Amino acid sequence: MGSAGSRRLREPSTLGTPEGGVLTSFSFEENPGGSSGGAPSHTDAAAEQAPEDRYHGIYFAMLLAGVGFLLPYNSFITDVDYLHHKYPGTPIVFDLSLTYILVALGAVLLNNVLVERLSLHTRITAGYLLALGPLLFISVCDVWLQLLSRDQAYAVNLAAAGIVALGCTVQQSSFYGYTGMLPQRYTQGVMTGESTAGVVVSLSRILTKLLLPERAGTLLFFLLAAALELLCLLLHLLLRRSRFVRFHTARAPARHPELADPGGSPRDSPAHEVACGPTYTRFDLPGTGLRRSWPTLRALLLHRYAVARVIWAYMLSMAVTYFITLCLFPGLESQIRHCALGDWLPILVMAVFNLSDFVGKILAALPLAWRGPQLLACSCLRAVFIPLFILCVYPGRAPALRHPAWPCVFSLLMGISNGYFGSVPMILAAGKVGPRLRELAGNTMTVSYMSGLTLGSAVAYFTYSLTRDAPHSCPGPPTNTSGLSGL
Repeated sequence: MGSAGSRRLREPSTLGTPEGGVLTSFSFEENPGGSSGGAPSHTDAAAEQAPEDRYHGIYFAMLLAGVGFLLPYNSFITDVDYLHHKYPGTPIVFDLSLTYILVALGAVLLNNVLVERLSLHTRITAGYLLALGPLLFISVCDVWLQLLSRDQAYAVNLAAAGIVALGCTVQQSSFYGYTGMLPQRYTQGVMTGESTAGVVVSLSRILTKLLLPERAGTLLFFLLAAALELLCLLLHLLLRRSRFVRFHTARAPARHPELADPGGSPRDSPAHEVACGPTYTRFDLPGTGLRRSWPTLRALLLHRYAVARVIWAYMLSMAVTYFITLCLFPGLESQIRHCALGDWLPILVMAVFNLSDFVGKILAALPLAWRGPQLLACSCLRAVFIPLFILCVYPGRAPALRHPAWPCVFSLLMGISNGYFGSVPMILAAGKVGPRLRELAGNTMTVSYMSGLTLGSAVAYFTYSLTRDAPHSCPGPPTNTSGLSGL
């Protein structure tokens, strides 16, 4: 056929999964005389002994990566006392959450398209920079110098949340594809880092509120978040050069449509599209030396359909878990009030959720044999938390469950279940497909994750209507101090 050696489209290969799912993969088979293109081959990487993660340094670096792409969002919503003080009578927490989620959904869909166009590390580094900028801007211009009016500051905070969402979601989606090429424990490490971000931010807010006046404490709170985000970026730049990461990412073989014989079928013909479409290509492997080109729309859809057909139960489980959580957190939890605790109660309830979510993600490392439908059923059972939390705020004058212990207990249980059932599907899904498709599987799971977050944030506005017009039932003004003297 061509001078580069004959090539033929290999018959569809089937990869069985423990649940009977089948993933069809097409690829090109080359004669020994064909050009290798200079990319490290799968057999060469497999023959080399896998490097060890000494002292678990790579694992903890991945954990910090998880901290990095949820830290900015948690920083915006955890200073709920400052937001309520600066914007009284407004749905600022709901608006921040919905703005973040809507932009994040668009960002994860965009990243799912760009995964074949931009290199993995380009997407991750750009995401860090987009997340870091708004944190510094809000810290200096809004909290410290107060250069903006109330309405301007409200709009700027929403815009900053949107920019942060773009950067952090591109990071997050890319990192799940990244860790999909590493052993499974590293995906669990990234997801544990997400919950660690919530714990770190909650503890930071409690300490800054206890030790400093409101404005100084809020400024230090945001500056600490920006410093930690910068540390995560530097660690990523070091991590990508480690021998461990380079070995495992090189094992995902690169297949290139450009290797199709130029004298064969025309580029727009059905035969050409079948040959090139279902082959998932990674362009960030070193030494490929091949030009990048946009895959066809049909190819993109076939890639994702092949993956979704195998991991659909894990995708739905992920979406349902986060849908239920976002119906309640952070929006409804930020509206829970108590006469003695004042604005400390929502801070404490959020801290309980973040800590228990962290515990749940650690428990996700336990080697239990879950099937997709089982995970989906357990995720659906979490819907019981919605009426329980509503009873903590409704009716507004005298909630049915008014004691502060109730929301704390519910938040504890919701956090543990969110951490566990929000992690296990992501961890298991990558193992249901072959090595070539794991980055795409991670991105596809992130789409379902963001879909659940978006729907949950939209439904949360209904819960806000339950508390919006509720009069305060305390005999005097609510407690609003920097310490715990109101307890």
